[in-house]
Amino acid sequence: MNSIKKVLKKDFPPLLREICDPPEHIYIRGDFPLGEYKYLTVVGSRRFSDYGKQAVDTLIEGLRGLPVVIVSGLAYGIDARAHEAALRAGLKTIAVPGSGLNDDVLYPKENLRLAQNILESGGVLMSPFESDLPAAPWTFPERNRIMAGMSHATLVVEASLITSRLATDYNRDVFAVPGSIFSSKSAGPHQLIRSGATPITCADDLVEALGFNPAAARIVAETTLNSMPDSERTVWDALSEPLDRDALIGKTGLSASAVNAALSMLEIRGLIEELLGQICRK
Repeated sequence: MNSIKKVLKKDFPPLLREICDPPEHIYIRGDFPLGEYKYLTVVGSRRFSDYGKQAVDTLIEGLRGLPVVIVSGLAYGIDARAHEAALRAGLKTIAVPGSGLNDDVLYPKENLRLAQNILESGGVLMSPFESDLPAAPWTFPERNRIMAGMSHATLVVEASLITSRLATDYNRDVFAVPGSIFSSKSAGPHQLIRSGATPITCADDLVEALGFNPAAARIVAETTLNSMPDSERTVWDALSEPLDRDALIGKTGLSASAVNAALSMLEIRGLIEELLGQICRK
């Protein structure tokens, strides 16, 4: 699925061509999105807190319907959560692992299914390394350089200062999510804010920092939901509270087959999940 292609510098994402030390070539699976997009790199702790998880989910959901591409490193923690949140919000996402792109070396192997979901959604896997190169300690700084260089801005959620320093070196914007003063995970973002990074305290902050109008963005997001087929929107509206399938059929008045078809599409879109027999919005 999605053969690996070698891409020369002239065909890089525009900002990546502009850095002082671009690679001679990169490898990709999938195709870069066409048109004008803002690229946002999202980085953070591999061991995130519930607060960090909620922050990523909320902020990226706030970008729904906007021409934004979420870039991250496919790693455990905030990286994987950022990709998953982008998929749920219907945004393009690009994963830059610290390895080659062959399935047998893709790092981490536990996120291979996530990588496949990214490709199936029209996203991209991207690497500066030969396709069969396993991850190693030296590959991650190079991966971080690529993520910082290709993006208009970097958002830091709970730690991870390396990529943000690179973003500063490349004259890119750096955003940071403030955290609890009692959490060691907040030290990195707070240091960045003291150094001039833009604090991001809500989705509107992020939308505005990326150059969009928050009020207009909310209209776009609502329009995106309104573009669902009638049966999907009926089921979506009914899931304002968790329901089992029988209750959902009764509440919507749709046939069982129509509800199941709508649920399948909503699940593919990453909008719902089923937990202990209860279907709920993500």
